[in-house]
Amino acid sequence: MKQPWNRHTYVQLFKNLSNDQLAEPMKAYMKHHFPFLGIKSPARTEALRNYFSTHDIPEKPELLEEVWNIYQLPEREYQYVAIALLSKKLKTLSVDDLGFLEKLITKKSWWDSVDSIAPTIVGDIVKRDRKNGEKVMLQWSDSDNMWLNRAAILHQLKYKKDTDEKVLIEIITKHKNSNEFFIQKAIGWVLREYAKTNPVFVQQFVASHELKPLSKREALKHLK
Repeated sequence: MKQPWNRHTYVQLFKNLSNDQLAEPMKAYMKHHFPFLGIKSPARTEALRNYFSTHDIPEKPELLEEVWNIYQLPEREYQYVAIALLSKKLKTLSVDDLGFLEKLITKKSWWDSVDSIAPTIVGDIVKRDRKNGEKVMLQWSDSDNMWLNRAAILHQLKYKKDTDEKVLIEIITKHKNSNEFFIQKAIGWVLREYAKTNPVFVQQFVASHELKPLSKREALKHLK
């Protein structure tokens, strides 16, 4: 029988795995935006796998409350824990939960958290309810928050043949002149990924739209 979910036990578990010598270079890699415990990805993944296998994962709405509480802990590893916990209950999430995901994206924002949320969690939700989900993505693409813009661009990253090209074009076109590195990179990334499915579309899109050099270079990276 699994044990009840207990935040204090895994917080202590992660504290026991902390390594000050690793924490400093990890902090530097993330431009000193966040403190780190110093737990590398393999050790973190193994610890979480073991914890998830021996403890009951809370259901909604307790799940969202727990995710939010974890997400607000200072060390960056806890944001990764919160996202991993939410991913365990991915199929219970709906378009109604995109507002909660917006909170996560706009809190402690950086590429690592946004890129863990947008293509997988957000992308899965929108794919299951395209009509309502895409309305939210278009709203995010109009936001003044750059990280919501990036999430909107990347939400179809894993869609392959299910990509809605009209939505892709609309969102990218809004931001193709952006001077933000993370927006230019996202545009190139999503086009590069879709080129694996429809290279002709990507080549024609790049040829007919004035993209920033970074976006264009990334989009055509694996195309001759």
